[in-house]
Amino acid sequence: MIDLNEVYKSVLEVDKAAVVICDLNHVIIYMNPAAISRYEKWGGENLMGQSLLNCHNDKSREMIIKVLEWFKASKDNNIIYTSYNEKENKDVYMVALRNKSGELIAYYEKHEYRNRETMKMYNMD
Repeated sequence: MIDLNEVYKSVLEVDKAAVVICDLNHVIIYMNPAAISRYEKWGGENLMGQSLLNCHNDKSREMIIKVLEWFKASKDNNIIYTSYNEKENKDVYMVALRNKSGELIAYYEKHEYRNRETMKMYNMD
């Protein structure tokens, strides 16, 4: 039988976009390899166990806290668009993570890049 926890972690580990998961106290509990690399100059892997709020300015901290409260307000509040990064041509979202009963257990920031893929299709060389 396949261990779904291993499958889920594998999905995150190979994702090219940075994934940083925080608990409900804003403590960074997981960073995928892309996130560790992306945030290396700010501490990389050493950011795990620290507050995400320490990595943001006052306005961003305020909005992160408001979004978390919005997530808590309803099981239907699960994703919110937070910004567009023109330099990287990407949309950024905050996403609620819930257990099977719908209880909020964590959150993460999702990056969706708009640039067309440059990798050759089915290139197995």
